Amino acid sequence: MHSKLLLLFILLLSSCSPKFTDMIEYPSFEDYPVYEGNDLGLQYTPKAATFKIWAPSATQVLLRLYEQSVGGTAEKKVRLIRIANGVWTTTLKGDQQGKYYTFQTEVNGKWGQEVPDPYVKAVGVNGKRGHIIDLTATNPKGWETDKRPSLKSFTDIIVYELHTRDLSMHDNSGIKNKGKFLGLTEQNTKNQAGLSTGLDHIKELGVTHIHLLPSYDFMSVDESRPEDNEFNWGYDPQNYNVPEGSYSTNPDDGGVRIKEFKQMVQALHKKGLRVILDVVYNHTGETEGSNFNQLVPGYYYRQNKEGGFSDASACGNETASDRAMMRKFIVESVKYWVEEYHLDGFRFDLMGIHDIETMNQVAAAVQEIDPSIFVYGEGWTGGDSPLVEEKRALKKYTYKLKGIAAFSDDMRDGVKGNVFGPMETGFASGKQEVEESVKFGIVAATKHSQVNYEKVNYSNESWAAEPSQCINYVSCHDNHTLWDRLINSQPDITEEERIKMHLLANTIVLTAQGVPFLHAGVEMLRTKDGEENSYKSPDSINRLDWSRKTKYKAVFDYYQALIQLRKNHPAFRMPTNKEIQEHLTFLDFESGGLVGYIIEGNANGDAWKDIVVLFNGKQEVQTAIIPKGNWTIALKGNQIKETGLGKITIEQGDVLEIPASAAMILYKI
Repeated sequence: MHSKLLLLFILLLSSCSPKFTDMIEYPSFEDYPVYEGNDLGLQYTPKAATFKIWAPSATQVLLRLYEQSVGGTAEKKVRLIRIANGVWTTTLKGDQQGKYYTFQTEVNGKWGQEVPDPYVKAVGVNGKRGHIIDLTATNPKGWETDKRPSLKSFTDIIVYELHTRDLSMHDNSGIKNKGKFLGLTEQNTKNQAGLSTGLDHIKELGVTHIHLLPSYDFMSVDESRPEDNEFNWGYDPQNYNVPEGSYSTNPDDGGVRIKEFKQMVQALHKKGLRVILDVVYNHTGETEGSNFNQLVPGYYYRQNKEGGFSDASACGNETASDRAMMRKFIVESVKYWVEEYHLDGFRFDLMGIHDIETMNQVAAAVQEIDPSIFVYGEGWTGGDSPLVEEKRALKKYTYKLKGIAAFSDDMRDGVKGNVFGPMETGFASGKQEVEESVKFGIVAATKHSQVNYEKVNYSNESWAAEPSQCINYVSCHDNHTLWDRLINSQPDITEEERIKMHLLANTIVLTAQGVPFLHAGVEMLRTKDGEENSYKSPDSINRLDWSRKTKYKAVFDYYQALIQLRKNHPAFRMPTNKEIQEHLTFLDFESGGLVGYIIEGNANGDAWKDIVVLFNGKQEVQTAIIPKGNWTIALKGNQIKETGLGKITIEQGDVLEIPASAAMILYKI
């Protein structure tokens, strides 16, 4: 009798209780509910830990707690409860600090793999489990007073692109914490000749921003085996909101990598350097097995016509930034890096995969925190995308992006030659009929009446509304270093002649309007022994060889002086297109391989009233006619002296000789 009553009670209870295992079907991904809260992931206090994940298609969600970061069996399994808008949650009372955790969802009757949630902020070794920690305990001493260095205008930025391992891995770096975030905190490090290396070297060079190649948690390096010295650029994201464990001194403890990343940022800020993080939200390292896909299958990715994963990244998948919860994730992720890690900017890999609206929301969100936070990216894709072109954050639509810049491959390939033709030359290595591409870069891809857009290599019109939207560069981690490229494209010339071309190339970049970008080591003729795609090459290929600073000290000195010249003279960094149009006029030359312009009228408050800049791309002396008057020479060939290398008087009809493969800068006060 009692058993019958109990069975009846259970049946009545089940009929009036929500069936959390019932399947909820949605017509399309666009119909999935949107959660507006900002508390997804783990909310920790010493009194309780609350977990929330968004998984609208799930019929069950399990949380598992572990004592260690890998291996072992779960000490506790907890079923989460479904609440509003596709969110599942549970709260564990008591202090859960130190435990590791995973989530697992059941979708369409099938259980996925155990993974951390996308919002996870601390993980154990190799990022397989979340780690419950008190984030405030990861703050280094003085973190609350850490301040980003001052920045008046985006055009005052000079970017230095660096891989964390490359800086310190060579024996001659003098850095103890090789390959680690802490390597960037060390001061007074020297090479064998006693010249500064590492952080001191970068400060000495004079750049304003360090762009770190991906330093969030990526897949390709086994963090549990540091002795293997594995290398990867890191464009295979695993956990977006967590620093990479192989760059920490203890990847098993989730708090160590966080604290050491903060120590690095703090050290750079104290040196007057801002920090930019290279972010790769356009694809994940895994596709089927990613955190996103295991918890909410399909939603976070775009699909092709056949229903499979589309692949504009050429890495197996592309994320769907135009879907509400992916857009929300990207925006909240960059805000988290700014607020928790005090970052100063973001470089978006394959930005053209993202939609314009998402990128504008990203910039608005971080620049609301601090208007000086800089956002830029690659305005292209790695392949076609189902996202309609008009919505993509492509280079051609940069003018639609607010507070966001794009890389100028127009300037890059105009100066050194097409990156996909390793033997090709560019303006700096002797090629002619690319002068309009160089001029296009000089005015930072903005509108200028003297640029013939029909002759610009890739763009038939301006794409930057303001100069701060254009990143000018000639080399980066991708493709050959500038030095290796010149070896390939000009194999029969002397080293001295090649150095002239090298200096000319970045003289164009560092005197152009817009934002200049330098590849780490370019200031000492960095080589990768001819390796073009070194994303997983060993340290012997990728590391910076600090003996080259000694061997090519004159090259370093030139770069240092050129950077200082740019910083001292605001005419080279006008913040508006209107000022460029008013003050910068190109000079007309009949000869090819020659580009020159004059900046007049104390532009942007410069102490120099008029400035003439001349570039001779030919391997022979050329002559040019410049405006008459008394001029002081500030730069000629490989010599720079702002107070003057000499003075020259130009009368009507006089010609000026410009050395082969060289630049000249003259001024009037």
